[in-house]
Amino acid sequence: MINLAIVEDEDTYAAQLTEFVLKFQEESGNVFRITRFRDGDEITNGYKSEFDIILMDIEMKLMDGMTAAEEIRRLDQDVVIMFITNMTNYAIRGYQVAALDYVLKPVSYFAFSQKLDRAISKIKKSDSNIISISMPTGVKKLDIDSIFYIESEGHNLNFYTSSGQFTIRAKLSDFEAQLSAYNFFRSNKGYLVNLRYVDGVENGAAIIAGKQLLISRARKNDFMTALTNYMAGL
Repeated sequence: MINLAIVEDEDTYAAQLTEFVLKFQEESGNVFRITRFRDGDEITNGYKSEFDIILMDIEMKLMDGMTAAEEIRRLDQDVVIMFITNMTNYAIRGYQVAALDYVLKPVSYFAFSQKLDRAISKIKKSDSNIISISMPTGVKKLDIDSIFYIESEGHNLNFYTSSGQFTIRAKLSDFEAQLSAYNFFRSNKGYLVNLRYVDGVENGAAIIAGKQLLISRARKNDFMTALTNYMAGL
């Protein structure tokens, strides 16, 4: 399901965009959950990274679409933003918030469907190996292949990745089943490791990014079997 937000203060245009999305849904087979907001401040107030696509009108009364997009980008780097406008002079500012495209008013279905199809292609390409983690500042999307290992520390989880360390409040079991299909294995109660980054096993520990991560006695045989199978491409 594709979560799509329509941020439009004019009911006529909001209804038209909703109609176009539903028509595209019938033609393409994609399923949408549509949420309508009447102003920029309505979507930014308590914003959570739950949307895949945002159709954002630029000219609105309380908070214009460009300002709203700037606030959203501080919390969500991945959502696809498409502006709805009757003015073309916003293109330069649009690059600043990584807007994918513009839909010019009056909106034609043909042009809209092409741009929406482009947005969906971008989503499917970027979300193939992505997980979302809830940070204090919002939801962060992580490329699974960038994760070296996850460490449980008290009530927190530390994600060690190629782009840095991230800490969230969660349990290791919350991610164990989700990541098992991506060659992650729990070496003991405190570590969930990405087998692709295991450089070796020494003294009862897996070596990942120069760190020694203890393998418990109870899990050693299963861990070595999983590692051998991974290396053999099984």
